[in-house]
Amino acid sequence: MPMPRAALVALVVLALCGLGTARMPSESHLTPAALYLPRFTVQGGAPDAALLARDPARSPRDTFRSAGAGIRYADRFRAGSVTKSFVAVVVLQLAGEKRLRLTDPVERFLPGLIRGHGNDGRRITLRALLGHTSGLYDYTSDATAHLLSAEAAVRTATAHRPASAPGTYAYSNTDYAVLGLVVRSVTGHAYATEIRRRVIAPLRLTGTSLPGSRTTLPAPHGRAYSRADGRLTDVTELDPRTAGAAGELISTLRDLSRFYAALLDGRLLKPAQLSALLDTSAAHGAYGLGVYPERLSCGVTIWGHNGRIAGSYVRTAATRDGRHTLTYRVDTDTLTGADALESGLLEAEFCPEAG
Repeated sequence: MPMPRAALVALVVLALCGLGTARMPSESHLTPAALYLPRFTVQGGAPDAALLARDPARSPRDTFRSAGAGIRYADRFRAGSVTKSFVAVVVLQLAGEKRLRLTDPVERFLPGLIRGHGNDGRRITLRALLGHTSGLYDYTSDATAHLLSAEAAVRTATAHRPASAPGTYAYSNTDYAVLGLVVRSVTGHAYATEIRRRVIAPLRLTGTSLPGSRTTLPAPHGRAYSRADGRLTDVTELDPRTAGAAGELISTLRDLSRFYAALLDGRLLKPAQLSALLDTSAAHGAYGLGVYPERLSCGVTIWGHNGRIAGSYVRTAATRDGRHTLTYRVDTDTLTGADALESGLLEAEFCPEAG
């Protein structure tokens, strides 16, 4: 998957809801994932955990369960690379409007930006950026860089040789930093403006925002922590400009569930663009165009994305029709046994009979 589970952060919020009315969930309708949730605090060492779940096949009502006092239903949190799915929607909508083609090279929109050290924007298509097959070095891997703009991020990346051969899948935040600039070139507006107009407003995602240079979280929100030497440091406030189009989004459990439900059931994209979104052939099954699949032991394939930013880890998964969705959040840097815990959580929710 795009980000290793071993790098998960450590407090969990989980959401499983469709795009229905905004009723406050009830603890009286527990899903398998809700029953699994306490393992994160017991086995993973997370200080708090909370869960929001909905599966229409089991219950018409949502489930909300808290295993600690630190996370509430309406909390805003940083969603990291979940931002990529939002950016991908904008690019694919522009393709559907014939304002760009996925086969267009980056050079058409950003002449001269990607050059040097073996990098060449004339040979990198928008599809390659969306699917992480561009080969561009991931600018977040350069710890010495001072990155407060997309242009600075791309300059940092192109100061390095490509990290992989073009056409080879290799997850890179640089790809989406470039896509944010492409959106601005095509529309004349910042990618954040286009996301608000095309996604946030139509879906009424009232808890979702793109903060730009704002370092604080909107209210209500909990705290986010970074763990070092066994101690937790509060990192709730941070400058999100380094993340940019690759990861600056702020959202809520309900909003992310609404977004992925709408994305997968075809409300945001035309059929041709939705088909492109789910085409993993270039990445040999690892990644589509802004989302990725995971096949579970019971044969169910779930779609979604994860996101990691200081003090927050988020993972959203949904069935192909978007009716059954799962989103959880972790709010510290490390979670003991993260790989097994995440796998167990997904299996519990989407393959309950297998357990």
